[in-house]
Amino acid sequence: MLQLETIAFITSLVALQLALVLYIWGFISNVLNKLPVDKSAARFALPVLALALLSLTISLIARAISTGHVPFTDMYEFSASFSWGILLAILLCWWRFRSDVISAAGALVAFALLVFAFNQPSQHTPLAPILNQPWLLPAHVSCAIIAYGLFALGFASAVLFLVRQRYPAAFIPGPEMLDRIGYESVLTGFFFLTAVLILGSIWANIAWGSYWSWDPKETAALATWLIYAGYLFTRFALKWRDSRSAWFLVMGFLAVLVTFFGNFFLGGLHAYA
Repeated sequence: MLQLETIAFITSLVALQLALVLYIWGFISNVLNKLPVDKSAARFALPVLALALLSLTISLIARAISTGHVPFTDMYEFSASFSWGILLAILLCWWRFRSDVISAAGALVAFALLVFAFNQPSQHTPLAPILNQPWLLPAHVSCAIIAYGLFALGFASAVLFLVRQRYPAAFIPGPEMLDRIGYESVLTGFFFLTAVLILGSIWANIAWGSYWSWDPKETAALATWLIYAGYLFTRFALKWRDSRSAWFLVMGFLAVLVTFFGNFFLGGLHAYA
């Protein structure tokens, strides 16, 4: 099972790298030869992304079987799962909007996370007692994976929105579509992030005797929630649909990264995961 886990992980990493090469090749062909993206090499990238998602799914399932618990307990597992969430969001976004450039931008983030996971200790270790929560662990972390994957998609759309304002290109979707992708991603992700905070507070009360301890990772997650709440408020109340909204999504995803990587420099009660 360990061999299957490793082979599937490497397959996913290679497939993601190949997909990025195909996207880059396709976009270069679009710029130099005026060839539509859907008739260039980029059209082959989508099935390769599907292969990456399938391979990573197999790797995570194999690890869960080997360890006897869901693969959400250390930075290797959570980074791989985060990448899985982004890949799923990419494919759902392509099904909804048919945008190759959004898929490429999301795939780049997913690839970076998988490279990070590859460089983390991956040996199987016993489950820490505090993580031994049969329903809270999968529910809490699954919601985080889905939320972070959707926020990565929103981040990609926001960056492309800002780039398009300065450097218009035919293969970048129009501002209306980019704004719509960012909005729908964040609206759904915000629901799951809210669930993360609620489930986390329940777990904190069980583990530490208090629903909120102002632990650095708790605080970072709350700050992330407030940024995305601010984005939704400005959209609904102030009708923002421009670069101000895009910058909100950029700041929000930077807050996501601080929350995710906070174990390395924030410490606190979440130091084990």
